[in-house]
Amino acid sequence: MGEIEISEQMYRGALTDKLGIEILEATPQRLVGTMPVKGNEQPFGLLHGGASCVLAESLGSIGSVLHGAPMGKVAVGVDINATHHRAARDGVVTGVATAIYLGRTTTTYDVVITDDRDKRICTARITCQLIQAPASPPAE
Repeated sequence: MGEIEISEQMYRGALTDKLGIEILEATPQRLVGTMPVKGNEQPFGLLHGGASCVLAESLGSIGSVLHGAPMGKVAVGVDINATHHRAARDGVVTGVATAIYLGRTTTTYDVVITDDRDKRICTARITCQLIQAPASPPAE
């Protein structure tokens, strides 16, 4: 099976742009992305846990799309859970998503998010359902 090339259309959207998420590496088996802490803090100045979840879901969803594309399928998230281990106050966090299951109808990724010192700040798991791709994009 050939490698699918990632395009910005696969991951660019209002939320990923707003959070400053950048994709550095993307294959169905492994994805790497970064996100700045600045602009993504909760009221106490710490990285918002929801922002970590968005990074994790973005990585898992992109990997799922890359896996499903050769079958004519797209991905929709059906489950995500996250454990927040420590706070991040500044810098950039990096998420590494590793596929733990790539099936015909579902995918699951383990996502580890670390800070600039390579300290684990969050561990997440995302599961996506693969559905038949629509014939054309939905109307706006």
